[in-house]
Amino acid sequence: MTPVREAEIVELLGRVPVFATLEREDLEHVAALAVPRSFEPGQVVFREGDASDTCYVVRFGSARAVREHPDGRTITLATFGVGDFFGELAMFEDELRSATVEAVQATETVALLGPDMRRLMVEHPQISMRLVIALGRRLRDTNERLARQSFQTVQSRVAIVLRDLVAREIASGESPREVLVTATQADVAKLAGSSRESASRFLAVLERAGVISQGRGRLVVHDPAALDGYVF
Repeated sequence: MTPVREAEIVELLGRVPVFATLEREDLEHVAALAVPRSFEPGQVVFREGDASDTCYVVRFGSARAVREHPDGRTITLATFGVGDFFGELAMFEDELRSATVEAVQATETVALLGPDMRRLMVEHPQISMRLVIALGRRLRDTNERLARQSFQTVQSRVAIVLRDLVAREIASGESPREVLVTATQADVAKLAGSSRESASRFLAVLERAGVISQGRGRLVVHDPAALDGYVF
């Protein structure tokens, strides 16, 4: 890995909330372990039930975590864009994967092998301590988000999901106007914690208002700033 390449990875890691508490020197140690990995659209990064031995940071593209329902439906649990981190528990233990992650677009990632990260944390205890602090903050933020969602309307939750998806696309290099979001109504509904029917009705409202337009498996957000007006 060339010094320039490593510098780019250090910069990328610095944008990841889990690594936000690390010092520059710590990030350089982590970057030295990074292995670039690429995935084609639809390619599986790992499957539910696989050994949890690697974690990933998205450099370009996007991926999603899915789980198959017993009735055959595929449920989207989360989406990942540039700077997002997934599979992070592999840093600490070899648990089985709780969901399948697949690339939505052509996706480039930085992979960190669990055994390498555990060895690094033994050699540099301050990294271990700082990562635990960051993960604790992430858990607290998740709990607060879930608590807010329990008091929000479907309208608010769907608008927030769209706003987050738009932010990820912009971070990937999309124009802040006419933002293409690769997601189905079912994906949006699951991410918002609502029924597909309820999400569909609100998406129709946004379409009539000219905020979005819909197609097969995709949404175009024409006025991202207008989404804020639907969040309460």
